[in-house]
Amino acid sequence: MQQAQHLVDSLGQAPLDLGVRMPVVKAELLGPASPALIPQNTGKRKHVMVAPAAVLRTASELCYEVIGKVYDDLGFGKLNDAVFKDLVIAQIVEPTSLLDVGRVLSELGRAPSSRATRERTLDRCMSGAYRSQIARACFKHASTSGDVSLVFYDVTSLRTQATKEDDFRKVGFSKDRSVDPQVVVGLLVDREGFPLEVACFEGNKAEKLTVVHVVDTFKARHGIEHMVVAADAGMLSEANLNALDKAGYKFIVGSRATKAPIDLESHFAWHGDFVTDGQIVDTLTPRRGRNSDNNLDEQSEPVWDQDSFPSSWRAVWQYSAKRFAHDTKTLNAQQAKAQAVVDGNKSARKPRFVKTVDAHLALDEATLARARKIAGLKGYVSNMPASVMPAAEIIASYHDLWHVEASFRISKSDLAARPFFASTRDSIEAHLTIVFTALAVSRTMQKRTGMALRRILRTLRPLRSATIAINGVTQTIPPALTPGQQTLIDQLKTEPSRH
Repeated sequence: MQQAQHLVDSLGQAPLDLGVRMPVVKAELLGPASPALIPQNTGKRKHVMVAPAAVLRTASELCYEVIGKVYDDLGFGKLNDAVFKDLVIAQIVEPTSLLDVGRVLSELGRAPSSRATRERTLDRCMSGAYRSQIARACFKHASTSGDVSLVFYDVTSLRTQATKEDDFRKVGFSKDRSVDPQVVVGLLVDREGFPLEVACFEGNKAEKLTVVHVVDTFKARHGIEHMVVAADAGMLSEANLNALDKAGYKFIVGSRATKAPIDLESHFAWHGDFVTDGQIVDTLTPRRGRNSDNNLDEQSEPVWDQDSFPSSWRAVWQYSAKRFAHDTKTLNAQQAKAQAVVDGNKSARKPRFVKTVDAHLALDEATLARARKIAGLKGYVSNMPASVMPAAEIIASYHDLWHVEASFRISKSDLAARPFFASTRDSIEAHLTIVFTALAVSRTMQKRTGMALRRILRTLRPLRSATIAINGVTQTIPPALTPGQQTLIDQLKTEPSRH
């Protein structure tokens, strides 16, 4: 040991403390009554034992850290509310009830707040106007990293667990034909599906009555002068389009197929039913009923502008061979179903293409023929002059509407926005604010990685750090990362350069 100590000292090295104690042999004093001067060696030595190593806990701390970085990058950290941040991240990782959210946060390595604190946070979310602050942060992010000149709007319904209606939760139109009370949610997003504005309405509110309110709120909040709003055919009403136009907005909305015979009457008169794949017809559509703006005596389609045709909107129609094949297949199935009902071979409520003649059911041949004539056609209504936006750009812009539908799918499935258990309007609005914030974080994560949210979480959640106690020392060991996992984490933590 002297030689070893001399060697260590000569090299200038400090001793390595392994935390292991050397066994010490207990010395015994010899007294006058000792049976022997040197006691017999019994072969037993006394050792000082240390406690075995133990794993105190494991947690997906890295998952929370990465998502929290995206949350802060979007500017939401300015709310200075750690509990609200916890609720948003828990909503992304594993949507659950307010009572169970503590379990999710514990798995993420967070010390969860009490249920009373979470409820006070929801109250603070409303009294502190969190949604307005989040909407401003979202707009700032979208305007500096993308384009907000074209926004997309859509509406969905969120089912509640209420058994009775009240002033807010009401039974209304539902695509899944649910009879549970619901609320109606309108969502405004940018070209890439990043959320910009959200609003909640009574469950029986018509979809077409929501768009003007949401767009006006968005315009007033951010002081926007000009923008283009794209929405599906459900927003196509005379009052909606007039209100948007009067407010100075430009719009692109889907047209109903039943308008095609009126809008394309001149085209059919001069060219017949023949159209080529991808052919575009730029024409007019009456704002109400019919008018004489589209002159059948002239072969060329009129070029729309606000002053020349004040009683019409611009209409763009395109034919697609792929859409024609799909429409024809659907019409054949509907015709077969209608014929089965007419023949009495199938009992069902009155389907499409069935009419009643002299108290007897009959196949509506005329309506079927009109439907087949417009198969493959898709229309778009706008108040954008051709000099500002060509027809092809009108179509391309509208086709980006799937981004808002994708955002709704993320909200409903990945973020489990429905069903929810809130009972008052304030709690419903607070829940929607959390989902709105979580959607913004989720869309940003998807954009940075090019991966679906579920796939990102399947990669991050298994990466668990471990807190270990060994020989009286507690240490947290981070997870080992593969090159692919490290790349994903670097992508999530890196904020793209803005332009």
